[in-house]
Amino acid sequence: MQTDHLLKQVSFIKEIDKLKYIQRKTKLFNSDRQENDAEHSWHLAMMTIVLAEHSDKPIDILKVLKMVLIHDIVEIDAGDTFLYDVAKNHTNTDEELLAAKRIFGLLPTAQAEEFIAIWKEFEDGITEEAKFAKSMDRFEPLLQNTSNNGGTWLEFNVPYQKVYDKKKAIKNGSTTIWNYAENLINESVDKGILKK
Repeated sequence: MQTDHLLKQVSFIKEIDKLKYIQRKTKLFNSDRQENDAEHSWHLAMMTIVLAEHSDKPIDILKVLKMVLIHDIVEIDAGDTFLYDVAKNHTNTDEELLAAKRIFGLLPTAQAEEFIAIWKEFEDGITEEAKFAKSMDRFEPLLQNTSNNGGTWLEFNVPYQKVYDKKKAIKNGSTTIWNYAENLINESVDKGILKK
C-alpha cells in the first residue's frame, strides 16, 4: 500500500520534469533566451516569498506557493498560451482541465484532488490567495519585458492599452505592486518600448 502511494508520487515527479521543456514567449531578464515554464514557476515562488508583505489582505503563503508552482503544469499537455495571443483566449479551457485531471491524477487520490482544487482556485481568481498568485503571474513578465527594452511587447506589436488591461489584474492582489507596475508601464511608453 505505502509502496504504491510512493510510486504514484514518483511517477508524478517524473512527469512534471516535462515542464522544463515548455517554452514561454517572454525572455529571461536582460536576455534573448526564452524562459521555460519551470523557471517561471520557480521565479513566481520566490517573488511570493519576497513580496507577500505587499498583499492587500492576509494570505496563506503556503497556499499561494502551491498555486504558483502548479498553475502551469497543465501546459505539459495544453501548451503555453501567450497572454497577448489574438487567436486563443488566455482563460481556463476544457483542454487545461483535462490536462489537470490527467497529470494530477498520477498522484494518490487525496493529493490529486488537492492539486486540482488548488489549480481551479487559481484559475477562478476569487480568493485572496488566488488574487495574489495572479498578481505575481502578471508582474514577472512585465519586469522581463521592461528589462528587455519592450521584449514581447515590441516583438508582437502589443499596444499599451492591451498591456495595461492585462496587467491591471495585479491590483486585485496588491495595490502597492500595481502602483509600481503601472509606473513601469507608463515609463515604458515614455522610453518608446511600448506603443500608446
